[in-house]
Amino acid sequence: MKPTFLLALTFLITAACGGGEVEAPEKEHAVATTIKPQGPVQIDYKIIGTPIVGQPVAIDLYLKSTIGQGEISIDYRITDATAMQFPESQAEKVTMAAAPADEPSSRQQVRVIPLREGRLYLNVTAEVSTDTGTLSTAQAIPIQVGGAATRTIEESGELATDENGEQIRILEGD
Repeated sequence: MKPTFLLALTFLITAACGGGEVEAPEKEHAVATTIKPQGPVQIDYKIIGTPIVGQPVAIDLYLKSTIGQGEISIDYRITDATAMQFPESQAEKVTMAAAPADEPSSRQQVRVIPLREGRLYLNVTAEVSTDTGTLSTAQAIPIQVGGAATRTIEESGELATDENGEQIRILEGD
């Protein structure tokens, strides 16, 4: 009796749910916009000339405020004093008017003197004061002095040609 009762109960529940076709309600899809996070100041740069050890090199900085007009306080830092230094005439902290996002960038030039070959970095920090506090953007500007160090890649195995004329590398097993 129990299986018959369960079958009848299942039939009644299914019939009570309604057998007609019902249109599904239209779902509203939320539109999400992906925005790349960015700081309050956009910093672009261009190294003028070829950096040479002991000779000043000029770097043009192009700064643009992403939050509107105001003053940008720029701080230049060199972390390794044995690798690079500022000329005596170069200020390490500068304040300038910000170019808003819809106008051309404000240009600022900084000079450094490389003291050795290799990849050196000038750290630039730009700060903007707002009603809610100070917002900052930091960027390390790479300066390649001299030739880049070449790396030799050690290859394993023996180079050979297969039956299709393709070059293959044969590795020996232990």
